[in-house]
This record gives sequence, C-alpha cells and structure tokens, in this order.
Amino acid sequence: MSARTRALAICTALVLALVVTAALAPLPFSVAYPGVTVNVLGADKGKPVITITGAETRRTSGQLRMTTIAATGPAASVHLADIVKGWFRTNEAVMPRGAVYPVGDSTEEIARHNAETMDQSQNSATSAALRHLHRSADGVRVRLSLADVGGPSAGLMFALGIVDRLDGDGTGHDLTGGRKIAGTGTITTGGRVGAVGGVPLKTQAAHRDGATVFLVPRQECSDARAELPPGMRLIPATTLDGAVDALKALRTGGKVPSC
Repeated sequence: MSARTRALAICTALVLALVVTAALAPLPFSVAYPGVTVNVLGADKGKPVITITGAETRRTSGQLRMTTIAATGPAASVHLADIVKGWFRTNEAVMPRGAVYPVGDSTEEIARHNAETMDQSQNSATSAALRHLHRSADGVRVRLSLADVGGPSAGLMFALGIVDRLDGDGTGHDLTGGRKIAGTGTITTGGRVGAVGGVPLKTQAAHRDGATVFLVPRQECSDARAELPPGMRLIPATTLDGAVDALKALRTGGKVPSC
C-alpha cells in the first residue's frame, strides 16, 4: 500500500469516526410539536378559565382558544437523526434548547419559571382588558385558572376573553361571532402584543382543534404563513384594541387586517 493510499484510508476513517460521533452525540436542541389548546371562555380541568366578580358578565358563544407547543424535555437527548427528521416534517420543529427553556436546567426550575411568567401574563392581561374597557380593578376582580400550562404566550387570548365576558364587541355581540378563534401573543399592561415563537406549530394545533381564524403577533406573520393549515385565516395583532377592532370587522364583514 502506497503512502498516499494509507493517508487516504486514515482520512476516510477519521471522517467516518466524526460522522458517527456527530450522529450519536446529544445536541443542544429540542424537538417541538403542536401542543394543547384551551378555550379561555370555557373550562379547563372542570374549572372556569375566567372568573369575574364585581361586575355583570355575559354569556358567550364561540371560542377563544389559547395555543401551546409541546417539546422534548430539557434532559432529553436529541441527536442528528432527530434534527434531520424535524427539518422534513411539518408537524415538528427543531429549536435551540435555550429558546424553549430559557431559564434553568431542571424540570423543577423550568416549571417554577413558567408558573411565574404565567402569573405575570395573567396580571398583564387583566390590566390590559380593564384598561380597554375603562374599568377599575378596584371594582372588578378577575381570576384566571389554567392547569398544566405555563409561560406568557396566552396573554392576548386571556385579555380578549375578559373583554368578551364583560363587554363583547360593545354592541351586544360576542367578539367571536360564534366562530372558533385561536391565537397567541404576549401582552403588556398597556395592551401591546408581543412575539412568542413556535407559531407554525400553534396554527397546526388550532387547526386540529377546529379553529378557522388565528390571531398572530404582527412581527410573526411570515412564520405563521410558513406552514399555515388549509382554511386558516391569519389576523395580525399589535395591540389589544386593534385585535378587538379586527374581530368586530370580521363579524360585521368589514375590512379585516391580514398578514
């Protein structure tokens, strides 16, 4: 065997060893899937999602569904083969682990962080909804209950649910117009809607559970269009006021914003 042939054989062996190592080594990614959706106008685990005291509430039809993603746990091993499969499947997404679990390495730390951000989101949603309706938190008490779901991404849908239960569209009609409407987005106390991530998977979860309209933070319109299920209408949102106006226009046949 010549020196050149031996060198080629050694290089080939090294490359194969690197490929095998890369294929078997755990990588810092998570694989995400469409998660559960919950109608915030209804109940979750037998308890109303929205409970309001100190003000008269409306009976509502239709649905406002908050959406989630599910993902492999922080300690789960994700390999190169999982990443390759995720790239070719529309119902999976490969995401950096830090984007899915930005705080903590243990299940307990992550659960605690998600619970805290969910509480903050609920408080912001309540403040934004009451501000939109020009009502005072001193007279109207809102309690939000959602089991086994954490994080801030349900803020917009919580706020819309509170508005619908207290006032609807302001003309005696439901915000939903009897439709199943889903969505996602954080919200500030001032009513600004923020990006959340995982939107293509959330539109699939919404479609699976019967929604035909999806409210998406405007800056994530392109992500939402990437894997949009057939028959799903996207409505961009930048503020709670704008989202309420868009749903009014949808019900009455007016001009509805689009992505």
